[in-house]
Parts: sequence; structure tokens; C-alpha cells
Amino acid sequence: EILGTSIILYDQTCATEKRRRRKRGNFPDPQKRVVINDAVCEGCGDCGKKSNCVSISPVETEFGRKRAIDQSSCNKDYSCVKGFCPSFVTIEGGQLRKKTPLISEVLAALPEPVLPSLDSPYGILVTGVGGTGVVTIGALLGMAGHLEGKGIAVLDMTGLAQKGGSVYTHVRIANKPEEIYAVRIAAGEANAVLGCDMIVSTSDEAIAKMQVGKTRGIVNSDVATTSEFTKNPDLHIPVTEMQGVLREAMGEYAGKSAVEFVDASALTSALMGDAIFTNPFVMGYAWQKGIIPLANASIMRAIELNGQAVDKNKQAFDWGRRAAVDLNSVQKMATPPEAKPESQRLSSTIEEMVERRKTHLTGYQNAAYADRYAALVSKVQKLEAEKFPGKKALSVAIARYYFKLMAYKDEYEVARLYADTDFVKRVAAQFEGDYKLTFNLAPPIMSDSDPVTGQERKQVFGPWMMSAFGLLAKFKGLRGTAFDIFGYTDERKMERQLIGDYEKTIEELMSRVSAENYELAVDIASVPEFIRGFGHVKHQHLVDAKKREAELLERFRNPVVGAAREIRVKVAA
Repeated sequence: EILGTSIILYDQTCATEKRRRRKRGNFPDPQKRVVINDAVCEGCGDCGKKSNCVSISPVETEFGRKRAIDQSSCNKDYSCVKGFCPSFVTIEGGQLRKKTPLISEVLAALPEPVLPSLDSPYGILVTGVGGTGVVTIGALLGMAGHLEGKGIAVLDMTGLAQKGGSVYTHVRIANKPEEIYAVRIAAGEANAVLGCDMIVSTSDEAIAKMQVGKTRGIVNSDVATTSEFTKNPDLHIPVTEMQGVLREAMGEYAGKSAVEFVDASALTSALMGDAIFTNPFVMGYAWQKGIIPLANASIMRAIELNGQAVDKNKQAFDWGRRAAVDLNSVQKMATPPEAKPESQRLSSTIEEMVERRKTHLTGYQNAAYADRYAALVSKVQKLEAEKFPGKKALSVAIARYYFKLMAYKDEYEVARLYADTDFVKRVAAQFEGDYKLTFNLAPPIMSDSDPVTGQERKQVFGPWMMSAFGLLAKFKGLRGTAFDIFGYTDERKMERQLIGDYEKTIEELMSRVSAENYELAVDIASVPEFIRGFGHVKHQHLVDAKKREAELLERFRNPVVGAAREIRVKVAA
């Protein structure tokens, strides 16, 4: 009705800015956080799609890839809870448990490194992601050089990065200011690389600054979650390949690789209680390795002048130094064996894998149910050993995915995974104070449907649910019987049918598998990997997985048709 162009501006403080202000005490900080029970999590990725949040990070466990909330970067917008999954628990009240800093007298006994000479301007490239303090590292190095009366130039290239984007800080150091003719580090001119993020460190922009025989680097081996992970739950980041690229770009120094990798994020989270101190840890590691031409006292004074979390930044720097001298001892202090959940310890052999799953299925239902699982896996193992000596891929796939189908997470199992596991203890290890747990669930009998989407809506249940979980878990013996009130839903009927269908498929694979179609058989046996989630999310994944299975089975049953299809696809490409 109005001529011309109308513009509506929606003005609101963004979640990232809120997080920054909260850390400075300038913005209300709700005493509410979200955690994920990874035992319940199916790794479907619906939470990532709903929130588009990179604070949802992958966790590799014995039972597949799950999810966790990175409390260090969480913006507290709680949109992840909208994911259709019963694994999300809200912590109301209390706060993150403050870890007592691990101070060691050994720090005072660390050897002093030989610092680089400044015969010519020295270039340090700091790489990382926005919001983690990359620019701060450049500022600290710049101030330390200024305090020593050296020539210093610092250039921050942040682009559009506010949080999560690529950031490059160029630091040039010389004996005198007039010796610095250019601020930006030119191609092949970096003497040192402080890689606070693996992905940014292997970008074309960073690699171009490196030169074999000249550049040395310290790179954080942890890979920060990217936005692509929110869309693709199966995203694989080739860490080994990226490390190879960096080794090739920097070559060797004194007979060893010129680049070193350290899992700085995990170490600082464990030692300091917050991954935000990763970058000063990397800086301390690099200084101890002798690739930063500035005095320790100058860097410490620069941290003091910065005025932000002074003591913790100093501690992180010192822990980096200690790790550079004795990484093993630092790793043991940061994460002793008892601190790592059993689920995150991966099996080393198929025998161990099967035994752990038998134990789980016994708790899930009973010993007979577990024996049913083990019997099929054993049958496949014998066949594989006879027909394909030395190969185990088919047995491993069936051991993993037959279990996945048998251990479907119905109401009894979700209850058991809350009541009969160490979930409450793990929450207590992460939080302190007067807090309570609330659960975000969509029970099939009690949930309403969304009038727009027609999908079940999640509801919030109070702490009393833990008692309800304990009671419900005791009725697992009703599963699949006439008295199973949950077993009459379409979803539960489908899950029971999937087990029988998979057993028939495996019998067919065993009768027709050969050297020519072995890899195809492994792919077919692995199809359940893609059946994930709960409710409508699982249904959609099932549709996609069955389509994939049908195509693979057609190729397996009719190899000529399958080969012809592959040729057509290649020609079309």
C-alpha cells in the first residue's frame, strides 16, 4: 500500500555479544545451562539443524558418534533443546564447577629456551577462529615487544569473523622500528606459526606464508566444530591429511619435523576449566620451543597490562611451557584414566567389542537376548575366517550395527540410561551449587501435537523424573510382550521388525558373499548406521536408509545391473 521500499530493522543484541558481556559481568547471566546425556543421544544431528550452533560438538564413543555441549562457547540461547531427542537435560541454578588450578613446583625448574636472533625482521603468523582470542595473542606479543623497545608491527585480518570465522594475525618483530618495512607477512616469510586452529592453519592463506627450512610451527591438533557439522552429522574432517599438509609446508628443523601438534583445547579445558585459555597455552608452548623472540618477563607483563583473567592467562602460558618439555606428565595430570568415561574408551579388538555389547544387551533385556546377538556375530566370524582369511570388516560391521538395532532406545531403555548409569555423577563433576535437573521429553502417550507440523511437542519435566526413570527401567521385562503399553506404537513395531529384517539380510549376505562383492556386503551390513534419532526424525532417516539399502542390495543380487548403473553414472558425470 506504500510506494517505494519499506525496510524493517530488527535490533537485538546477538547471542555472541551477550556471551562476551556476560564474561565481563556486563550482562545478565541466566543460571541455566544445557547438557546432553550421550548415552541417550543417537547422533542424528537434529539439534544442530534446529539451532545451527557450533557449540554442539561431536563426541566419538564406543557406540558411535554422539553430541556434547561445549560450555566454554555456549551462548545460552537454548535453541538446541528443540531437537527432537530425550537426551537434553537443563541444569537450573548452580554454576560450572570451578577447577582448582594445578600448580606445580616443576614450572620453576623448566629450562630457559634459546630465543631466535633478530638479524632480520621476524614474522609470526597467528591463526585461529574469531571469538577465541587470536587478536589478543597478537596484542600481547606486540606489547611485549614494545616493552623491550623493539620494533613491532601487528596486523589483524579478521574479515567478517565475529565468532567462528577465520582470523589471521601478522606480527613482525625487529630490533628497531625502522627495520620493519611491511606489516603484513609476505608469501614464504613466516618464521613461526602459532596455529590455534587446525583448519585455519591449513588454509591457502596460511600455507602461503610458510617455507621449508624457515618456518617452524606449533599447531593445536583439536579441530573446532564447523558450521558444516550442523548440517552434516557424518562430517569427517581429515585431521591426519591436514597434519601432513603442514609437515610438507614446513619441512624439517634440526632433523625433526618443523611443526609440532598438541591437543591444546582438551588440555586447557581439563587444566583450567575453560577452553578459552587455549591460545595462551599454545603461545607458552611455542615460547618454550624457542620460536618467539621475546623475553618471558615481557610477555608476563603484557598479560598483566591486558588486565583480563591475568592469573589464568599466566597459568595457561606456564602449562604450555610445561607441555613443551614433558607433554606426557601434563596429559596425565589433565586427564587421569579414571576421569575419562568408559563409553569414550574405544574397543581395540572385535572380541572386546562383542563382549562389551553383550554386557550392554544383558542390562538392556537379559542374557538370552545378548546370546542371540553373539550367536549371529560368531557365525559371521567363522564364515569370514574360512572364506576371507585376514579380513574382519564384515564381522565388525555386523557386530556394530546388529547391536545398534537390538538396543533400540524405547521408553524403558531411555529410563535405564538415566537411572542406571553414571549420568548424575558426571553432571555433579561438571556443576556445583544448588542446582536441579529438568528433562525435555516428548512421551508418546502424554505429548500433544504441534498444530502446524503435526509432530509431537517436547515438554519440560522436573527433577522427579529421575525417580520415574528408576521405576520405569524396572519394567524392561515387559518389552515386546502383550503388556508393553509402549510396544503398540508404530515406531516400536518398526524397530522390532528392523531386527528381524536385518537378520534375514545377513543370512543372504553370508550365502552369497564372495571376493568380488565383499566390500558391497560390508556396505549393506552398515546401513543401520544411518537409522538414527527418535520419532519423526528417525522415520525420515529410516526412509533414506531403506532407499540406500535397496540400491545396494540390487547391485549385490544383480552384479551386471549394478555395473551397468555405475557406468551410466560415470558417463553422466
